[in-house]
Amino acid sequence: MTNKPFDAAALAEEYDQRSPQDILKLALDSFDNIAISFSGAEDVVLIDMAVKIRPDVRVFSLDTGRLHAETYRFIEQVRQHYNINIDIMFPDAAETEALIREKGLFSFYRDGHQECCGIRKVMPLKRKLSTLDAWVTGQRKDQSPGTRTAVPVVQDDRAFGSADNPLVKFNPLSNWSSAQVWDYIRSNDVPFNELHNKGFISIGCEPCTRPVLPNQHEREGRWWWEEATMKECGLHSSNVKSGS
Repeated sequence: MTNKPFDAAALAEEYDQRSPQDILKLALDSFDNIAISFSGAEDVVLIDMAVKIRPDVRVFSLDTGRLHAETYRFIEQVRQHYNINIDIMFPDAAETEALIREKGLFSFYRDGHQECCGIRKVMPLKRKLSTLDAWVTGQRKDQSPGTRTAVPVVQDDRAFGSADNPLVKFNPLSNWSSAQVWDYIRSNDVPFNELHNKGFISIGCEPCTRPVLPNQHEREGRWWWEEATMKECGLHSSNVKSGS
């Protein structure tokens, strides 16, 4: 990385209409200590683009312990297809055991998903991000009508970073639609989770994800028992806090 200060707000404006590849190149040229967060179709598109820029790009994924069998196979497929290491982050065993001992395996249906996601997703992510200077996500503006409509292509991550330990977050696919993501997948022979062939669009943990019906929004298959406009697990909590 150069010694020039990184002005995320200015670069977000400058790169807003640039291609995802240009935004990824900016990210990878600006930061050595950077990684792609991988879970879904958008993230593999980013991996496919990134390895053409930096073949040794770093990738990590969160194993909550509650993923579909198809998702585990998908993670391994991506690792082999791109010949990359994927750093798998796990939840703290003691915290997970305590939650299950106190509330059982399905407390999120009764109490909301935030507590479980906090232990299984947010804390492992926080642990990983504390070791990075920047990260890349597959967020798109049209993924969630209540929380992601103003996601910039690059931003200071104030949810997981701080003044003492700043963190930059890149969202190269912010302006892409789901159709553009899948056009890229088909055109470039990119691997995808086989659950997409079974009606799943947005895929999370097995108990909290279901297929969507025709004309339903993709996030309606996530935490379907909760308020439709607040469907964030905490990984992108700044979206909710900012009301964007």
